[in-house]
Amino acid sequence: MGHHTRRESLSAPHVASRPDHFHEAFTADLLWPFEKLEGIERDDVRETAYEIFFTACRSSPGFGGRNALTFYSSSNSHNEHGGEGSLLPSSSGTNKPGGERVVTTPTSRVKRTLGLKMLKRSPQRRMSTGAGAGGAAAAPLSPGGHGGHTSNSSSPGYSYTVPQLVRPRRPMTSAEIMRQQMRVTEQSDNRLRKTLMRTLVGQMGRRAETIILPLELLRHLKPSEFNDSHEYHQWQRRQFKIMEAGLLLHPSIPLDKSNTFAMRLRDIIRISETKAIDTGKNSDTMRTLCNSVVSLSWQSSNGVPTDICHWADGYPLNIHLYVALLQSVFDIRDETLVLDEVDELLELMKKTWSTLGITRPIHNLCFTWVLFQQYVVTAQIEPDLLCASHAMLTEVANDAKRPDREVAYVNILSSVLTSMQGWAEKRLLNYHDYFQRGNVAQIENLLPLVLSATRILGHDFTITEGAGEEEREITLVDSSGDRVDYYIRSSVKNALTKITESGNVKSDTAEVKQEASEALLQLAKETEDLALKEREIFSPILKKWHPTAAAVAAVTLHNCYGAVLKQYLGTVFMLTAETVEVLQRAGKLEKLLVQMVVEDSAECEDGGKAIVREMIPYEVESVILNLLQKWINERLEKGKECFQRGKETETWNPKSKTEPYAQSVVELMKLAKETVDDFFEIPTGITEDLVLDLVDGLEVLFQDYASFVASCGTKQSYIPTLPPLTRCNRDSKFIKLWKKASPCSVGAADQLHQNIANEGHHPRPSTSRGTQRLYIRLNTLHYLHSHLHSLDKALSISPRTHPSTRNRFNNNRRANSTTASYFELVSTFIQAAWQNVSEVAAYRLIFLDSNSVFYDSLYVDDVANARIRPALRILKQNLTLMTAILTDRAQALAIKEVMKASFEAFLMVLLAGGSSRVFYRSDHEMIEEDFESLKRVFCTCGEGLIAEEVVEREAEVVEGIIALMGQITEQLVEDFSIVTCEKSGIGLMGSGQKLPMPPTTGRWNRSDPNTILRVLCHRNDTASNQFLKRTFQLAKRRLWTRCRSWTEQGADRGGGAATELAQQGADRGRKSATSECGCGLWWLVAVAMAVSSGSGLQFCSIGFRFCSGLGFLMVGGGLGFLIMVVAGGGHE
Repeated sequence: MGHHTRRESLSAPHVASRPDHFHEAFTADLLWPFEKLEGIERDDVRETAYEIFFTACRSSPGFGGRNALTFYSSSNSHNEHGGEGSLLPSSSGTNKPGGERVVTTPTSRVKRTLGLKMLKRSPQRRMSTGAGAGGAAAAPLSPGGHGGHTSNSSSPGYSYTVPQLVRPRRPMTSAEIMRQQMRVTEQSDNRLRKTLMRTLVGQMGRRAETIILPLELLRHLKPSEFNDSHEYHQWQRRQFKIMEAGLLLHPSIPLDKSNTFAMRLRDIIRISETKAIDTGKNSDTMRTLCNSVVSLSWQSSNGVPTDICHWADGYPLNIHLYVALLQSVFDIRDETLVLDEVDELLELMKKTWSTLGITRPIHNLCFTWVLFQQYVVTAQIEPDLLCASHAMLTEVANDAKRPDREVAYVNILSSVLTSMQGWAEKRLLNYHDYFQRGNVAQIENLLPLVLSATRILGHDFTITEGAGEEEREITLVDSSGDRVDYYIRSSVKNALTKITESGNVKSDTAEVKQEASEALLQLAKETEDLALKEREIFSPILKKWHPTAAAVAAVTLHNCYGAVLKQYLGTVFMLTAETVEVLQRAGKLEKLLVQMVVEDSAECEDGGKAIVREMIPYEVESVILNLLQKWINERLEKGKECFQRGKETETWNPKSKTEPYAQSVVELMKLAKETVDDFFEIPTGITEDLVLDLVDGLEVLFQDYASFVASCGTKQSYIPTLPPLTRCNRDSKFIKLWKKASPCSVGAADQLHQNIANEGHHPRPSTSRGTQRLYIRLNTLHYLHSHLHSLDKALSISPRTHPSTRNRFNNNRRANSTTASYFELVSTFIQAAWQNVSEVAAYRLIFLDSNSVFYDSLYVDDVANARIRPALRILKQNLTLMTAILTDRAQALAIKEVMKASFEAFLMVLLAGGSSRVFYRSDHEMIEEDFESLKRVFCTCGEGLIAEEVVEREAEVVEGIIALMGQITEQLVEDFSIVTCEKSGIGLMGSGQKLPMPPTTGRWNRSDPNTILRVLCHRNDTASNQFLKRTFQLAKRRLWTRCRSWTEQGADRGGGAATELAQQGADRGRKSATSECGCGLWWLVAVAMAVSSGSGLQFCSIGFRFCSGLGFLMVGGGLGFLIMVVAGGGHE
């Protein structure tokens, strides 16, 4: 304790104490443990307490008596006078002449026991003015001396000092110290002394507890002894308030509601509120007052007469008065200090116990409270006061264990300790707010006090764990460790909650989410700072009561931050850089807190396992992994949506010539590239597993898109149906006559060839819009495939990819691959789709778009007149258009497929050309020449798009079949027989056995029996005709079948009416004719009429030529023909 300047004389300036509002600022959260006194101010209580104190000590040295008077009290006992174990003092000092007691060598047993330091001031410095040489003697009861001039007062024997000369300083008496400590004016003190002199005239041995002091004051003090009537009225009102509180409101012995004296007293008190009561000797009011007060004060609980009047011993008045006395032990100049004279003052205060109804346990409890309250009032700057209060709790604890405790004492005990505990726990439950590095040592003083108070109260306590639905209450048996554990958890949680509430960790919009991320990052930093502060400042002190204080704080911080992190993650629906940063910062914080727990609990029996189990892991890596998976799934879902939009809106029309591919693939690959780029922008460790997860999803997406692009049908849908096998018959006389009879007519095939020849001078491509859209599909597949390479490169060279920590099946997929490509599977799939679309486009181009110049016209009727040259011109134009549309990388395969389709069509013409095609052996050279021309087209197409060896390899089959057509019929028959027997497993042919019909495989080659058979079917000679008829009974090609074909071809070019008439006539003739000649005639006429665009006379001339040439065999037919011609001519 520091030194300070003490008062040196009563004449020194009065030093006022701090105002009440200053005290209230520090005691706002310290509950007053005693009931309040309504209508009585603190100053009123203090002055009344001094009056009681002075009256009780009136016979003690220093209070006016020449010698110490005998003090009689029915409450005195061994324990109440400072027996063993009591902190009540046994004062030592010297008695000055005149009975004034002063402390010569201030040594305080109380301060030594409570740990309070002595002020160590010279007793000579606590001085007052005394009698000087030649000075008048002071009055006996005055603080100045024992003689002096008498006043004009009517009270006998009362005198007071009249200062005349400068008096030397003298030590202050206990009475003077007490008056100054209680801030009582000399005027009030003189009035009190005067009253006592008048009251005790002839009764100097009267005990203090028999004096009803307010009543005596009212009786003996007159208005003339006050400065004015208002002062007297206020003073009188104070006396009435005290009597009202002690006798009516808070009596020690309960009153009957019908008590007459109480009713009279209430009436008088009510009257005194407006004006002063006449207290003269002849006043009826005064007589009534005296009777009522005396009667109420001397009543007993059991009716037995008592020797103590009960006017100030009712609760809480007595406690208020006694606490006011105890508060006088604090120096009014420095309220953090206890006077060195505390022993003597407490000894004197003990004399008031009988009047106030105070016992030693109540004294100990009140003194404990006063010390604690003073510590709070003085802004907690003097820890000695707190230590002293804690020391007093030891006495209180001993008192609380006594079996003879009164109910009133127990109630007061509970109220005081609860108030102290509540104030202290408010700080301990939030010690981060109330204590810093400069005052953290106060915890070391405050915590023992709280624990002692808790033990005295014998309370268990309840703590709450968990949050939300998991919240639960746990009741713990009171113990120091559990209590401190509760304080640590609560304070840490409250501190972090306050930090959390200052930020914004709730996220709804994008801006708020960013703010929430920043707030959570800041919270992690402040949580880390809080943990370090806990470990450095608070834990070393709390460790004295809790061995793992730092570990408990770390666990609490971990769980509290985890709850905030969980709340934040509950609003995160996609992985962002901010989210990853938050999670990584949380992981760093978790490592620090776990390290704190491990270090602090290393000495525990279980090595800290129990407290570590309280930590709910953040599982940052798992959360990031899940969010990454979620992010991947969301991006893949966007890809699916993009793909679905493409399926619904794609028309396969290019945006421009510079972008000859579908727009859907552009959007899809753009999204895929953004996904890969954003994937590696995520600031976290990307493992090979995650890369493969992304690749797997993209592969499925790309495969689905490639399947969509390739869903354009198959090449089989464009290949014509194979016609039935028939044997070819040589030209009959009828056919020859037809050719003679109609030299001016133009056949359907001749007309078709003529038209193609005419178009050959200005050929134009025959590629349809549908085929061109197939080209766009090819370009789309190539675009997809080319961008796969860039994606694969981005995935492969990324430096942020780390080896996988999981045992994943797909991990080995890339390692075992020879290409080390992420998209190997989908690349293979795209190539298959590419192949399919190329085939479909090629077969559509040849068999649909070029059908009129290729399959439908090549070698029809006559090889010499239906050569391949016109078809090649159209083919070249189609190939030119194809290369103009297709991208460079797509051209080679597309042209190769067109070559295969062309070769296939060429074979179809030779082997499945139908009844309109017949071949002679002599046609072999022309066909071979045409095929060489066809090969040359592909060899010279583009700049090496197809290698010559590739063309030759694909042409081998066709050339082999052309070679068959150059063989003699007998050789073909022999080869056919041998191959058929080998294929069917017959071996050598026996007598009577027939060759089986070889199946149609569609895979043409010169060693295939079905291929050789088809060559024989199209061979126009007798040997082949006889062999086919004999071996397989194949039907001959009917003349009407050929004519029908010509009619269908001519229908596209002949006149409408003539064609329809010819068709009707032909059908009627076919039904009525009984001979082949008749039937053939009718069909020849129909063909002539369908092909010719001349008049009816021309039909007639043709008919007459037929009739004259055929003779009688054709008479019937000729007549019918003439009738039809006439009808037709008439129609025209």
